[in-house]
Amino acid sequence: MYGVLMIDIDSTALTAEDVSLIKQAQVGGVILFARNVADAAQVRALCDDIRYHNPDILIGVDQEGGRVARLRNGFTPLPAMGRLGELFNQDPSHALSCAYDCGYLMATEVLAVGIDLSFAPVLDRDGISQVIGDRSFHQEPQAIIALATQFMRGMKAAGMATTGKHFPGHGAIVPDSHVSEASDTRSLDEIMHSDMQPFAQTLPWLDALMPAHVIFSQVDDKPAGFSKIWLKDIIRDQLNFDGVLFSDDLCMAGAQAAGDVSARVKAAIEAGCDIALVCNDRVAAHEAAETAQELPYSNQNRIKTMCGQIPTWQGDLESTCQQFDYWQQAKQNVTQTFFNPQSEVQATRSATESKDPTAYK
Repeated sequence: MYGVLMIDIDSTALTAEDVSLIKQAQVGGVILFARNVADAAQVRALCDDIRYHNPDILIGVDQEGGRVARLRNGFTPLPAMGRLGELFNQDPSHALSCAYDCGYLMATEVLAVGIDLSFAPVLDRDGISQVIGDRSFHQEPQAIIALATQFMRGMKAAGMATTGKHFPGHGAIVPDSHVSEASDTRSLDEIMHSDMQPFAQTLPWLDALMPAHVIFSQVDDKPAGFSKIWLKDIIRDQLNFDGVLFSDDLCMAGAQAAGDVSARVKAAIEAGCDIALVCNDRVAAHEAAETAQELPYSNQNRIKTMCGQIPTWQGDLESTCQQFDYWQQAKQNVTQTFFNPQSEVQATRSATESKDPTAYK
């Protein structure tokens, strides 16, 4: 049985405390961060060890590209999705092809090391948000829809489920919900006809959604991830979405409105989330695991759709990725387009030189 909690672990190998947590009945997932990653072989050994102790568990990571990439040493660099948007403005056909290649390349290398899913793609518009920026494909909804669809086609071709975030859109407000409460005062009609369009129009390709820790004050006084109006009335009933709903990290400042971590977990699950993330706070993780024992299990068939098609480990990343027919070509295309010194669309700053907005994790 897949439990309702996704937690994190301390380092590059499991501790006794980690094992105790992941063996608890309501822990159904582990999310990896940069501190959990040394190289590909180590990550694969870690994931195999996690599954040894809990076979019914999802392992996730944020491997978006650009600034937000937990897997770096030995992995192929990926551009920020905003670089695809820049290319789209110049050469739409090439950009769409590259979006597919980026999705495929990302998914193959993440799957190869034993991770089920990357929480991608970001479907937020590139607006005034401090935390979104070039994590977004574009400012215009139709460009986001076109690029994200191709990116997800690539992910699915490699065997990875997709997760659109941060529903219904985080790009139109300045505050970063990781570190402060965030509120959007626009009307539901305005949101639905702008920021929400990339989510609504890519639903056939989406296996999961992650709601934003943003209060859309004209719709509800709760952040979207705790709101039955957003999760049940709009996502489930109006949009007829039957995929998985992941909460964003319940230890983020934007989640404080729901109370302590126990209250946050209950509020997220009762509002309609299938899995609640509790990250970077071990005391909170223990409290959440205890609270979760009182909660019902989520729809198991729905959650199983997020399990990745993980290949047999061949001793190193390249040999393992060679099992994917298109990996070498996708890698070559992405590298030549975005990381060739002569490329017109090469990023002006490398991923390591620009600030990761989620580096607090």
